[in-house]
Amino acid sequence: MFYYLSQYVMDVAAEQGLGEVFSPLRVFRYVTFRSAGAAVTALLLSLWLGPRVIVWLRQLRFGQGYQDRAEVDGGKLVRRRDKRGTPIMGGLLIVMAIDLTALLWAQWNSLVVLSLVSLIGLAGLGFYDDYAKVTQQTSAGVRARVKVAVQVLLALFIAVYLWRTPATEKLVTEVMVPFWKHPVLTGVVPAGILLTVLTIVGSSNAVNLTDGLDGLAIGCTVIVTGVFVILTYVAGHARIAQYLQVPYVVGASELTVVCAAMFGASLGFLWFNCHPAEVFMGDTGSLALGGVLGIMAVLIHQPLVLLIAGGVFVAEAASVMIQVSCFKYCKRRYGVEKRVFLKTPLHHHFEMLGWDEAKIVTRFYILCVLCGVLALASLKIR
Repeated sequence: MFYYLSQYVMDVAAEQGLGEVFSPLRVFRYVTFRSAGAAVTALLLSLWLGPRVIVWLRQLRFGQGYQDRAEVDGGKLVRRRDKRGTPIMGGLLIVMAIDLTALLWAQWNSLVVLSLVSLIGLAGLGFYDDYAKVTQQTSAGVRARVKVAVQVLLALFIAVYLWRTPATEKLVTEVMVPFWKHPVLTGVVPAGILLTVLTIVGSSNAVNLTDGLDGLAIGCTVIVTGVFVILTYVAGHARIAQYLQVPYVVGASELTVVCAAMFGASLGFLWFNCHPAEVFMGDTGSLALGGVLGIMAVLIHQPLVLLIAGGVFVAEAASVMIQVSCFKYCKRRYGVEKRVFLKTPLHHHFEMLGWDEAKIVTRFYILCVLCGVLALASLKIR
């Protein structure tokens, strides 16, 4: 809105001979300025709305009334603090801050609309799951098959839309890999659609699995989003993209504004979610944020870069898949269940080893930063 309003004021001023007086409004044309404004706006919105949303969720009794499965394992107490009573659905705060901020600062195009609509859709799916947990007072929530089916349908819609739109069809028909200048595959629509679906669905669920300790998922999201602020700006800047020999995507620069809003909103939420957490974002936030990170990777034609930047998320999801696969294989082959990890997702394994919650979160942050640096290195090492 600010961009269009500033252009309107400048046009009217120019007709009245006052162009020089209002010339400072030209700063709204720069993505860097609007991205900085979006980050600050989203941060302030989160900090201002946070206490109000927490009180509202408490009044509605949208709190965790069941005991977390990670707190007790086989009768053994793993955590010192019982987290029951803490409000969930805090992801509503993040989604509101992102959407309101993007509405104010972004120059709207199809990529921006696609990202924000998907954010709302995935947040709605997560809200439905969180509501089921609150009303049933169980950690089960909506059946996993239902959630995955909705995610797959959304990802398929995005993939087909990008493929059928001439300006974005290469995002699906060509496959790029990190540290390589040129597409490794071209004209491979089925593979491109599959990669798009796996990126979006995998990212959404990986962040969801990471959301198990105070500040862990949202802190890692802040770091990965910061990386994508840079990646989206590079992809949307023709000269920089040409210099670094990365895919240039028309309109991707406006995704920088959305990423900046996501960065600010997530950072503001971390203020309330850090240990000891006052609110949990729940599936409302984790499914939405993870899905949008996957969408961002697809829209800048770098889906596999997310595997590097989101290395912590990948490790968390991989630990679950390894554990389940090992259980099933050993059960079928030897008739007994064997574990690779003490407990999954991965952060619970370290809890079982006796690590303090804050120590686990801090060390995962460090690993996430290292993954982010490696992802940014892929821009130059090609």
